[in-house]
Amino acid sequence: MNKKLFLGASIGSCVHVAGAIHFLNMAADEGYETLFLGPALSVPDLMEKVRQLRPALVTVGFRLTPENVLPLLRLLKQENEKLPEKPRWVFGGTRPVAELVRKEAGDFFEKIYDGTEDLDDTISFLRGMQHGGNSAVYEDSLIARMAAKKPYPLLRHHFGLPDFESTRQGIAQIAQSGVLDVISLGPDQNTQQFFFHPEQRDPAMDGAGGVPIRTEADFRALKQASLDGNHPLLRCYSGTAEVFRMAQLLQDTIHNAWCAVPLCWYNELDGRGTRTLEQSMDEAQRLMAWHGERDIPVEVNEPHHWALRDAHDVIAVAMAYISAYNAKRYGVKDYVAQYMFNVPNSLSFSMDLAKALAQAELAESLKDRDFRVYREVRAGLPFLSSDLDAAKGQLAASTYLSMAMAPDIIHVVGYSEAEHAATPQVVIESCKIVRGVIRSTLYGAPDATKDEAVQARKRELVREADFLIRFIKEWYSPFSDDPLSDAAVLSDCIRRGILDAPHIVKGERFRGILETRVVDGKCVAWDAAHKKALSEAERIEQLKQNGNFQSALLKAGKAG
Repeated sequence: MNKKLFLGASIGSCVHVAGAIHFLNMAADEGYETLFLGPALSVPDLMEKVRQLRPALVTVGFRLTPENVLPLLRLLKQENEKLPEKPRWVFGGTRPVAELVRKEAGDFFEKIYDGTEDLDDTISFLRGMQHGGNSAVYEDSLIARMAAKKPYPLLRHHFGLPDFESTRQGIAQIAQSGVLDVISLGPDQNTQQFFFHPEQRDPAMDGAGGVPIRTEADFRALKQASLDGNHPLLRCYSGTAEVFRMAQLLQDTIHNAWCAVPLCWYNELDGRGTRTLEQSMDEAQRLMAWHGERDIPVEVNEPHHWALRDAHDVIAVAMAYISAYNAKRYGVKDYVAQYMFNVPNSLSFSMDLAKALAQAELAESLKDRDFRVYREVRAGLPFLSSDLDAAKGQLAASTYLSMAMAPDIIHVVGYSEAEHAATPQVVIESCKIVRGVIRSTLYGAPDATKDEAVQARKRELVREADFLIRFIKEWYSPFSDDPLSDAAVLSDCIRRGILDAPHIVKGERFRGILETRVVDGKCVAWDAAHKKALSEAERIEQLKQNGNFQSALLKAGKAG
């Protein structure tokens, strides 16, 4: 038997060949030899080829009247019994035909396709065969899972309902559906801030923003619920207090797929915690180091936090680099770079793609043998309409755009998010929408990254972000050996308005003076007095002319 040879054909009077050819093409991508025998092939002629060529697997297709497949199926099974070496068999057809074949064929076919499957189903089957089986092996680590599914991206979705038991049952339901690879637990604020201090929780806030998780056993119960279907990985936010205890807890209970930690947020800056900016940033950097020492991947979900607050594109791009730089500086080996599209939601698709490409170019400029970068894309929450039918279309459109990034992970956003938190049904349906887009774009979609306007804007953003990055490094060089990884320096950049956003609350501690506007599909820094967009050189110069800028900067002398 030729263990590397796959044959394919449409049998009987069926002339539909696309399914069989597509299966064989994917098998060829996995290293198998393939031969298509043609349409409308009789069973005797097919079996003669099988006897001659002795393939490891034969895929047959039939897409006509269901009942007409029965005599072909019976003859196929009879002739197969006469073979001295029996290949493995795969069938593909319409759903009515496939349902009838499942009833009549028993275990003759190892895989029956009815048109509802996605590319990753076939990839998993083919790779399972390479390991001597015919079922998928569900890896329990992010890196292994990505490798097992490549080039199909992993799908991740946020999930957490205000009731614990509903969340546990929902995780089991999502796992059984097999459509999702990573469930991101969404704990409520009481969990994130007061897990280790139950006496400080506000009972009125139980379930606010997510699932109430109160004990270690709760985490373990959620993990157990995921061990069904395709065994999705679990991951969870790092919390906003006692982050190292939380990190260890997550690793011990749910085998946290990767750590997601903001560099500048979840503190006094946004009110999602009581830590000072400097304290939370220092803890974030040490948390990166903690995970890096344990070879756990890390995502610094930073750039889109600025974009969600209407910072201009240059800051979002610069922060993509600074985030990756900090991850590398503090020992992370596998870095997940998340690119949120549609923020602000009035960006044009072409300028949005240019921003993501600029972010990726800068973040990936840091790659080397010991620092690997993976792309994660997602739709922006403000983009989705509260009209749920419209939101489904927007989710599909945003996914189509982001597929141009050749992502390793797609963070699926439930289409209902503008109206209500995603239920298990919404999670499953949203994943199916995204999987439908992937099916249509993974092979042979037009390459939007080559668009001249996209490339021109990408180059402009890289130049402008490089100016901002170099300014921070040079301006603070008298006070720090490594300004970009210095919590005191980066905190001072925010307090001075070097890093700023319109939605930051103005006051004695923070500036919030940046004005931005969307012009020609781009989010730019805006000079309201002169009604024009500002380059970074012009914006920084205006800041420097502020009398408090130089004197306040001297406080950064404490940086180290």
